[in-house]
Amino acid sequence: MPYVLLLHGHMGAPPPHWQSWLAHELADTGYVVEVPQLSEPDRPQVDVWLGELRHHLEAAPADDERIVLAHSCGAALWLHHAAQLVDTEHHQLRFDRALLVSPPGPRWQHPDVHGFAPAPLDPAGVRRAAGWTQLVVGDDDVACSVDEAVDMASALKIDLDIIPGGAHLDGSAGYGPWPAVRDWVADRHTRMVTNR
Repeated sequence: MPYVLLLHGHMGAPPPHWQSWLAHELADTGYVVEVPQLSEPDRPQVDVWLGELRHHLEAAPADDERIVLAHSCGAALWLHHAAQLVDTEHHQLRFDRALLVSPPGPRWQHPDVHGFAPAPLDPAGVRRAAGWTQLVVGDDDVACSVDEAVDMASALKIDLDIIPGGAHLDGSAGYGPWPAVRDWVADRHTRMVTNR
């Protein structure tokens, strides 16, 4: 079965966050799911998280499809990772698919979050990191405007889904159970839609 890595953002992804829901949904149907708790989620530092991410990527099973779903600062983390990935190592660390959910925009700031924004927009790096990468944002996310998301997707040359009223696409925005994200794991052609 495919291996699925869920990367949380600032403050983690406790219930009712969709990542907690998705981990149980996928595990119940036989997927190999990893939900690492990255260091100090309330005060994340990108360099620390990059080292931890690399450890998980190196340990990921390589004999089936490998999928990453990253939320918020976790999505920014993936973009930092992609920009640092060099040709000689990308085959070992490469994933098949990546879904980047609600990455912070370039102007987003938080006093406890260090080094994540602006995330590097390296289209070649994104292709080295994963065979297919997709972006999804809410049209009213205070951390990333639609214009910023469109610019990000354009610079990275990746697909973008915009969800009306999705806000930051987290538990407080009503994104606990989110069938579309489960369906995307099964089929990357699934469009991201509201859970309502």
